[in-house]
Amino acid sequence: MAEDVEPLLEYLKRARGFDFTGYKRASLERRIQHRLDEVGIDGYGDYLEYLEVNPEEFSFLFNTILINVTSFFRDPNVWEYIGNEVVPQIASGKADDEPFRIWCAGCASGEEAYTAAMVLAEALGAERYRECAKIYGTDVDEDALMTARQGVYDARQLEPVSKELRDRYFEQTNAKFTFRADLRRTVIFGRNDLVQDAPISRVDLLICRNAMIYFTAEAQTRILERLNFALRDEGVLVVGKSEMLVKQHELFRPIDVKLRLFRKLPRQAARERYGFLLQVGNGEPNQGDPPGGGFRDAAVDAAPVAQIVVDAAGVLVYANQQARSSFRLSSADIGRALQDLEISYRPAELRSMVEKAFDERRPVLLGRVDWSAGPGEDRVLDILVTPVIMKGQILGSSISFTDVTAHRSLQDDLDRSRRELEVAYEELQSTIEELETTNEELQSTNEELETTNEELQSTNEELETMNEELQSVNEQAETTNDELRARGQDVDQVNAFLETVLTNLGTGVVVIDQDQHVKIWNQQAEDMWGLRPAEAEGQHLMSLEIGLPLEQLKVPIRLALAGEQEGNGVVELEAVNRLGKTITCQVTAMPFRVAGATGGVVLLMEKAR
Repeated sequence: MAEDVEPLLEYLKRARGFDFTGYKRASLERRIQHRLDEVGIDGYGDYLEYLEVNPEEFSFLFNTILINVTSFFRDPNVWEYIGNEVVPQIASGKADDEPFRIWCAGCASGEEAYTAAMVLAEALGAERYRECAKIYGTDVDEDALMTARQGVYDARQLEPVSKELRDRYFEQTNAKFTFRADLRRTVIFGRNDLVQDAPISRVDLLICRNAMIYFTAEAQTRILERLNFALRDEGVLVVGKSEMLVKQHELFRPIDVKLRLFRKLPRQAARERYGFLLQVGNGEPNQGDPPGGGFRDAAVDAAPVAQIVVDAAGVLVYANQQARSSFRLSSADIGRALQDLEISYRPAELRSMVEKAFDERRPVLLGRVDWSAGPGEDRVLDILVTPVIMKGQILGSSISFTDVTAHRSLQDDLDRSRRELEVAYEELQSTIEELETTNEELQSTNEELETTNEELQSTNEELETMNEELQSVNEQAETTNDELRARGQDVDQVNAFLETVLTNLGTGVVVIDQDQHVKIWNQQAEDMWGLRPAEAEGQHLMSLEIGLPLEQLKVPIRLALAGEQEGNGVVELEAVNRLGKTITCQVTAMPFRVAGATGGVVLLMEKAR
C-alpha cells in the first residue's frame, strides 16, 4: 500500500496512548490491512476518518493488532523445567517468609499467569504459596486483561491442564471453570507497555514469551534492558522459542538455549584495559650470565620487540636492534636528548608519557597507535612506558614498542566476521520472528474459524432439532389428516344416507338455525317451490321469494325455537307451487335439538290431501 501509515499511528498514540512505532512495519501493516478489509475501507486516511467518527472501532482495531494467542502450559517441557529446576533453585535461596515474585509480560487472557501460579504452588506447597507468592500479569489489551481478572475458562481452554490439576485449582460451575478464589488473590493483572512503561522490579522469574517478535531490533534492545532491570540478581528470564538473545550477552547468559531460559547478568561499568607490564630487576648481576653480562645484552638486543631506555635526564642510553632498524636510530643517537630525536614524537608523543610514568611511578600504556614506517609499511603499535626504579630512586624509563599489526588485522577480520554474522543472524532472526508472527496470526485465525465452525455446528444442530420437531409435527398432522379424512368419509356417508332418507320421505324438508338461516333444502322442497339448494342454503328463510306465505310461519317457528310441543306447529296454508298452481300446503314446524338443546327448526312441507 503506497499510502503512509505513520499519520494513523500518530493518531492512535495521541488519541488512545498506544505507541505502535516500535512494532515491525510489515506485520503491523498486515494486521491493520486485515481490519480495513473487514470494514471495507481502502486507505489509511479514510480509516483514520472512520475512527474519528466511530470511537467503538478502536477496540476492534486493537484486538486485530494485538494477537492474543496463549494457552495453559504452552510448551510443556519449558514449564516442567521451571517447576523442577528453576523454582526450587530460587526458593532455596529465600527465607520462608521472603516474597517470591513472578512477572508474566504479555499475558493476554491470563492462561500463562495462572499456569505459573499452579507450577509455583506445586513447587512451594499451597501454604507457603499463599504467604509469599506474588504473580503479576501485564498486557496492553484491556479486553484481554478483563478476561484474565475473571479467571473463568471453558473446558476446551482447559484441555492442556491435567485432570488432577484441574480438580485442585479450578471450581466448576455448569460448563465453566473458575480459578480458585483463595489463590487468585495472589495473581494481579494490570496494563503495562513493555516499550514505554516502567518495569515491575525485584522479580525472581520473568516470563515474556513471543511478545518481542512483533517489535523492531531497537525496540527489542530497549525491552531487554528493562527486563534486565526488573530481575533480581541471578533472576531468570523465559522467552519464546524464536527469541535467542545472542546479541544481549552483556545482559543475560543462557541457562538452556533450547528451552530459551536465561539468567540475568548484573550491569557493570566497562572494565579498564590493562597491558602486560614488563618488570625491571634490581640491577644486580645474574649469576647464570657470563662475566660482563654480554650474553644478557645480546639477548635483549635481539628481542623482537623494539625497546629503548631513557635515563632520568631524558637522554637516550640504549636502543635494541629492533628499535634501531624500525626508527632509524644509529649509534650516534645514543647519548642524545630524547627531545632531539624524531622518535620522541613519532609514532607518538613519548615525553608526556615518560613524565606521567615518573610522576605516578607506574607503567603507562598507550595502546594501538597507527604508524607508517614507509610506503606500504603501515603498522599498529602498543607503546608501554615503564619507570626504572632502584631503591626508591627513579633511574629512567624503559619504552617498548610492540607490533600488533597482525593482531589488529585479525581483530578487524574477527569484528567484520562478527558483524556479518550478526547481520546474518538478525536476518535469520527476523525471518524466524516473521514466521512466528505469521504462525500466531494463523493460529488466531484458526481459533476464529474453529469458533465459527462450532457456532455453525451449533446452528446446524438446532436446525436438525427443529427439522426433527417439524417432522414429528408433520407426522402428527398426517395422522390428524388421516383421522379427518376418515371422519369426512363417515360424514359423507351419513350425508348421503340422510340425503337418501330425505329424498325418500316424499316431503319437502327445510332446516333452519336459530337465526332462521337455511341449513338444509332437500330435493322435494326444490320441486315444490322451484328454488335450488345452492340458492336457498345460507339465506334467511323470510327473504326467500317462493309461493309459500312465509310470514304466516313466524309464530310456529318461534314456538318451535322455544321448545313447544310439536303438535302446536302444524299449519295449513294456501300457496302457489313452482308450476303456478294453487295448492293447500301443510307445514309442520318441529324443534331441531342438538345435545339436548334447541339448535334450530325442521319444517316439513307437503300438499294437503
